[in-house]
This record gives sequence, C-alpha cells and structure tokens, in this order.
Amino acid sequence: MWRFIPLVMANLRRHKLRTLFTVASIAVAFLLFGLLAAVKNGFEASTELAGVDRLVSMAKVSIVQPLPQSYQARIAAVPGVALVTHSTWFGGHFRDERNVIITTPVEPAAYLQLYPEYLLPPNQRAAWLADRGGAIVGRSLANQYGWKVGDRIPIRSDIYQRKDGTYIWDFLIDGIYDNKDPSGDTSGIFFHYDYFDEGRTAGKGLVGWYILRIADPNRGPQVSAAVDALFANSSAETKTGTEKAFVQSFANQTGDIGAIVSSIGIAVFFTMLLVSGNTMAQSVRERTNELAVMKTLGFGDALLLALVLAEALVLTLVGGLLGTLGALFVVGRTGKLLSQYLSAFVLTGRALLTALILMLVLGLIAGALPAVRASRLRIATALMRR
Repeated sequence: MWRFIPLVMANLRRHKLRTLFTVASIAVAFLLFGLLAAVKNGFEASTELAGVDRLVSMAKVSIVQPLPQSYQARIAAVPGVALVTHSTWFGGHFRDERNVIITTPVEPAAYLQLYPEYLLPPNQRAAWLADRGGAIVGRSLANQYGWKVGDRIPIRSDIYQRKDGTYIWDFLIDGIYDNKDPSGDTSGIFFHYDYFDEGRTAGKGLVGWYILRIADPNRGPQVSAAVDALFANSSAETKTGTEKAFVQSFANQTGDIGAIVSSIGIAVFFTMLLVSGNTMAQSVRERTNELAVMKTLGFGDALLLALVLAEALVLTLVGGLLGTLGALFVVGRTGKLLSQYLSAFVLTGRALLTALILMLVLGLIAGALPAVRASRLRIATALMRR
C-alpha cells in the first residue's frame, strides 16, 4: 500500500489551491478545538482534581453566610471524620481591582495535611508554619508578578477591614507552592487564619466553610447526613456534600462550559465535514475517466476505495496536525497571561489524543461516500462520461 503514496500525493496536488484552502479550513477548526479544550480544562481542572475523600460543609442558606468556628470540634467528633479544617472567602486583589487573586485564610498545618497535592519545600513549609503573618503563593501567580520568597506583598480585601481602618493586608512570602498534578491550580495565596481573625474588625470567630477528610470515601453520604443532623434547627444549619460538587458549583456560575464547548465543537466539525466531503466528492467526479482506466489496468474495487480514503485522511491529518500545533503554540504563549483566571490553561494529553481521533474520524467519514462511489464505478459507463 505504501507504494501508492506518491499517487495519492499527486492527486492532491492536481488542484493545489483547492487542497490548500481545504487544509487551511481544517487547520482553523483544530486550532479552535485546541483553544476550546484548553479553556474547558482551565474551568474544570479543579473539579476533576477534587479529592474523593473530602467533603465540604457550608451554610445551608448560602455560601456567603459564615459558620461559627465552634462547629469544628463537633464535626471532628462525627464517626468517620478523620480530619477537619476550614477556609474563608477573603476577596483579594493586587494593586488593581482587575487583578483578582484567590486569597484564603486557613489553618496552615491542617490545610497542608488535607491537601497533600500542594508541594512545598520543607524549609519553606517550616518558615510558614512559624510565621504568623506569612503566606505562601502558587507558582503560576509568583511567575505572573515576579514574586519570590522574602518579598512583602500588599493584598487589598474587598470585604474585611483591618483594625487600623484600612483594607490592605501585608504578607511576607514564606514559600511558593507547586501542584503534584501539572494541570492543578497554583494561582492562590494562603495565609494564617489566626492572623486574619485577630486583625479584622468584623466577623470574629466565624469561618466560610469546613473541609472534612473521611476515612472511607464510600461513606460520604452517611457522614454528610450525620454532620448536617448536628446543626439541624440551629441558627446556622449546614449543607454537606462532596468537594467535587462544591467546586462545580463555583464553575457553574459562569455557565456550563462543557456544554458550550461541545456545542461549538460539533458545529465546527460538522462544517468541516461538509467542506472535506465536498472536496473529495468533487475530486472523484473530475477523475471518473481516470478511475475507469485504472480499473482496466487491474486496480481492484478495494484498492480504489483505499486510495480515495487515503486522500481524505492525508487532508485531515495535515490540516489537523497544523491546527493542533498552532493551538499548542498559542496556549503555550498565552498560558501565563491567563493564569490569573485559568491556572490550568493547558492542552492535556487526553485532548491531544481526542484531536488525533477526530482527524481520523473526519477523514474516514469525509472520504467514505466518494470512495464507495469510486469502487463501484462501472468501466463502460465511466469511459462514456466527459
């Protein structure tokens, strides 16, 4: 079969401009696919990386309603709960209101234990645990602003005023953390809850939500029900669920990204299917007499079918690979610029594999009908056509 590759390439060069435009159209489609896949990964990465053994307990009415810190000990006593800590929405930005940064007061030791995917060098970990006014920042965030360990950064809170009347909170960077998963989030700042609670003027003794690690992930519903039963009919009832559902609720605030991306992708590839199919059908029609001559020379039906399919596959593979390489280039160049909003704006191996499968499927479908027609061509009838 490989000896017929020059014949396939010669047929594609027959109308260079048409082939060029078809390849360019397919390349644009796969460029768009790559960018959409990176955006989708950026929105869904945190959801996919959510721990199966972690639950989140928040106020039943709304996540903006805080919970008493006294709940922590009672939750820790629930059978099946191995570890519990808390987190609070701080609402921070750096220098400009457009530079929104997820800044979170936490219990350092418990938080790092609960999230082992956050990687911090031992000396930086020890420094942060000992520094009440210190913070750790994510690698992508540090790269974006050029921060390094030892820098002091001012973060303005949109919510919490300090005792001195300002909303500016200064933190010393004690460490820069990475994520065990390359697509994981490294765009946040974590600092001591005790420093935060002592320095704020309102909301003392309150937290945003609790994060629980459970000993048996299969008992998540039972543990959730037990936690919520503790505070039923209280002034601050809770709603406990999986961390994945909690993270997904944030992602859904911007819409169903997966459905949007899928809809656009289907529309684009359906259009490309029509373009590629039309190119192949027109090419076969123009070569009807040649195909008949090839049959008289001994080219069988199966061989003609394979040759036409090979033309379609070459078209889609060349265009698809060019578009995918373009997407990799664009994502690589813009990833840092978008890290503030999409820390995982990357093309994953799964997305690249999907792109390759789509190239093959698109080529086979686009070439299927013209290939079947070519293989079923009757020699006498074809030679009579002009």
